[in-house]
Amino acid sequence: MITSTAPGAGVLGAPAPVLSFSPVVLPVPGRPVDLQVRVSAPATGTGLPVVLLSHGHGPSNNLSSLNGYAPLVDHWAAHGFVVVQPTHLTSRTLSHLVADAPGAPDFWRSRAEDMSHILDRLDTIERTVPQLAGRIDRTRVGLAGHSLGGFTAALLLGAGLDDPETGRTVHLADPRITAGVLLAAPGSGGDAFNGPMAAQWPIIGAVDFSTMTTPALVVVGDKDDPRHFTDRGPDWHADPYTLAPAPKTLLTLYGAEHGLGGIAGYDAAETTDEDPGRVAALALLTAAWLRTRLHPGASAWEDALEALTTGPDAVGRVAST
Repeated sequence: MITSTAPGAGVLGAPAPVLSFSPVVLPVPGRPVDLQVRVSAPATGTGLPVVLLSHGHGPSNNLSSLNGYAPLVDHWAAHGFVVVQPTHLTSRTLSHLVADAPGAPDFWRSRAEDMSHILDRLDTIERTVPQLAGRIDRTRVGLAGHSLGGFTAALLLGAGLDDPETGRTVHLADPRITAGVLLAAPGSGGDAFNGPMAAQWPIIGAVDFSTMTTPALVVVGDKDDPRHFTDRGPDWHADPYTLAPAPKTLLTLYGAEHGLGGIAGYDAAETTDEDPGRVAALALLTAAWLRTRLHPGASAWEDALEALTTGPDAVGRVAST
């Protein structure tokens, strides 16, 4: 797991050993393959909040699955969260099995439904994962998603979507989720949705953030240029903050590109901006925000901001609505 002596390392207290169990197999009627998830949790503690993590769609075979995002997952679990990671149908690990399945290739509806299925089956997860029974507080549920996972998270937090096939607006919000973290998520459509990949992924530009009412932390990199989708530059990724109703918080990381320093995996060669210090800071900041949102009255977020976003060594800047 991430251990750090960087400023702010003590904000969340000492990390606990982490237990990680996979796969937990959840049969879902109508899904072309069973839903498989990884569950990571601290070895001790009760009343643990749940954080669902939606993976992106990067070039690796396994990082976009239940096997990815260890730099975040390990840190979150070590500081008191039960992290549940599904393998969505978009994962390259499943491409040979689901290429012709309904919803391919973007599986936008299935990705969101995966998260609701997980919440429906928390009893099964508790029974299956050793030493987890009776330790989950299912009234405290957060959500995070990176890149395409941020798109999925936006839907679950209340954003609408104009279905390109039917023309109807679809809402897939899950009210059990009370806080979300969008990491380098896609922005809006419209005339500026004009990059070479826009025609291949029209669903990305079909989101309406005006109904995304659940509190969210939107994380962007100031060097994350999405020219394959738009010519608007890095500000496009801030649309879930600027176009959604309050309360929202925007964290802009200095020097970060789409991988935000390498959150998809330890030492991942595909990361264009590898920076372990940035990843450690982001892991701490996101954990602190989730703790404060899921445990009202906690000061972790304010303490983390003071340590990491002020002074000459600040990793980024923050704005709020």
